[in-house]
Amino acid sequence: MYSPARLRERVAALARPTDAPPRLTRRRRLADAALAVIFVLVEIRAALTAPNVPSTPLDLLLLAAVTAVPLAWRRRLPLGALWVQLALACALLLRSAYPDVLFATSLVTMVALYAAVAHSPYRNRALATLPVAGTVLVLQLSRSKLPHFPNGLVGALLLFPVVAVALGQRHWARRAELGRARLRALELDQIDALRQAVEHERARIARELHDVVTHNVSVMVIQAGAARMVVDQDPALAKEALLAIETGGRAAMADLRNVMGLLTMDSSGDDPAGHAELAPQPGLDGLEALVARMRLAGIELALDVSGEPRPLPPGVELTAYRVVQEALTNMVKHAVGASAAIRVDYGAEQLDVDVANTEGRPGEAAATGSGRGLVGLRERLSLYGGTLHTGPRPTGGYRVRATIPLDLLETL
Repeated sequence: MYSPARLRERVAALARPTDAPPRLTRRRRLADAALAVIFVLVEIRAALTAPNVPSTPLDLLLLAAVTAVPLAWRRRLPLGALWVQLALACALLLRSAYPDVLFATSLVTMVALYAAVAHSPYRNRALATLPVAGTVLVLQLSRSKLPHFPNGLVGALLLFPVVAVALGQRHWARRAELGRARLRALELDQIDALRQAVEHERARIARELHDVVTHNVSVMVIQAGAARMVVDQDPALAKEALLAIETGGRAAMADLRNVMGLLTMDSSGDDPAGHAELAPQPGLDGLEALVARMRLAGIELALDVSGEPRPLPPGVELTAYRVVQEALTNMVKHAVGASAAIRVDYGAEQLDVDVANTEGRPGEAAATGSGRGLVGLRERLSLYGGTLHTGPRPTGGYRVRATIPLDLLETL
């Protein structure tokens, strides 16, 4: 016994469509209509040629013909066509139709039943109709008279189900092979997507390591060279340079811990102690500390922040910070003895970061550059719709300018 709630659940399951409705072309609709016309003619012929019957009543003739009409909608409204056909078949049974007519009607019922089970999107309703349809078929065939076929024709008739089963098996095998091919293609797409994700992550890690290591090591090399040159004449100045090297080394180690922490962080979030040790990635508020470290190396820098500073997405702030860091790193390598002016402008619609340095002489590390830093900056900026412009200044020196639209970020 079903409880009322369970019964309502079963009824709701029957009411839900289990498959998408079939897509019908004009050719299939015409084929269904032609099939209905053929069975209408078969019904009429069976009613008119019934043996031992002098004349067929008009109402019985019309009722027999109408029982095949629902086949015209056997794929557009398969379940409705079956229900209408079953109702007409029951009317024929109550009318005590002739055996030949009932046999022809049973064929129509079987076609309508097949269409409902095969094509109806409400598969559960169609299956629930099976007991009723089976009862109607049994009553029709029990009161009908099976036609007599010559023995030679029986073999041809038996050939039909064999061919039908063979074609069905072939169709099923082809669909199964197509399904396996789609599954293989999906697996290949997933593998390709995973490989691309790994490559993108590898490039991101390379950019982070390049930005962290190159900048700090370049500054430390300059400071070490300055300390070596003045260690005999001015030990106090050499001591300051060594202190600056120590400060830069600590900053480099902190940045490396941040990057490596992001790589080894437990995604499950079960290591709060490890997370607590990770400092946030640098942002625009870290430019003062960056400029201070560079000044310790004897580099003359000026920082100007205009507009109304406001919180920005962490990725945007990190990208702007990396722009300044990469520009200063390139200046240290390619323009020794130059000074630089850093300008950060918080506009209403965009953030402008501009680093312009004066002319200097190439350093020993100038030949080791690969250009990867500027390429990485362009990739970073493109993620936020930003642009990067670099090139020599008309008055000498070099300029790096980045623009990040802020109105676009607010809509994301």
